[in-house]
Amino acid sequence: MKVAILSRNENLYSTRRLKEAGEALGHEVDIIDTLHCYMDITSARSRVRYHGKELPMYDAIIPRIGASVTFYGTAVARQFEMMGTFNINESVAISRSRDKLRSLQLLSRKGIGLPRTGFASKPDNIKDLIKNVGGAPVVIKLLEGTQGIGVVLADTAKAAESIIEAFMGLKANILVQEFVKEAGGADIRCLVIGGKVVAAMKRQGAEGEFRSNLHRGGSAEIVKLSKEERETAVNAAKAMGLNMCGVDLLRSQSGPMVMEVNSSPGLEGIEKATGKDVASMVFQFLEKNAKPNKTQTRGNG
Repeated sequence: MKVAILSRNENLYSTRRLKEAGEALGHEVDIIDTLHCYMDITSARSRVRYHGKELPMYDAIIPRIGASVTFYGTAVARQFEMMGTFNINESVAISRSRDKLRSLQLLSRKGIGLPRTGFASKPDNIKDLIKNVGGAPVVIKLLEGTQGIGVVLADTAKAAESIIEAFMGLKANILVQEFVKEAGGADIRCLVIGGKVVAAMKRQGAEGEFRSNLHRGGSAEIVKLSKEERETAVNAAKAMGLNMCGVDLLRSQSGPMVMEVNSSPGLEGIEKATGKDVASMVFQFLEKNAKPNKTQTRGNG
């Protein structure tokens, strides 16, 4: 197959590993900088151009689109879909997962376990907003935050009110969620490919840190999932319409709770923690599923 990886940095671990794995399996793999693509949008012949030349037809693309370039990145991915190229994660599904509020609403509709979550626009709703998610302590999240940035734990109702008022004063969109104390600053990252959990790791936050992100000094180790945790991760990926994703779970007294579904999960932490060759699994999925015009929305959504 001829495969393109949409990535802004060919030296990133995930990008590099995907290219190595694909070539080891006999595929031709190109790394394309998403922001240097530009589109020829015509009724008869949609194409993508790159550095002054028309890109060849690819059998599949693997979008590694960062949160900061979601709008343009999904437009490029959609153009490939319109050309009939198979996209491992459709543009619509990526946009859906990047909108934290929308993704929680979709997961909720499917009955998937979630922390109690509130969303509001006006400051006069703050006290009831906090009360409705179970009261302090609460976790306050910026909708646009990534890698733990823009996530704050408020220990008291007064602190929560002050933080929410400050964010609202900046016209920032925020979520207020219950704090799952029993998780102990740890979460579980499940890597889902093709409707199966292929690898899972437990991430533990650094001492004194309730966020478990590896970018914030957390540690990772292999973990054994329960049947319920495995099913929750698979159902979350299905609800988002993602063939490949990272599903972050918390272990709570009421069962697994989904914190986030990541459409461009990093491979470094999970490959090192589990010893599994996840990058090769991505190409094995493409070998079985990458067919022309198989993308469900075909770039229409």
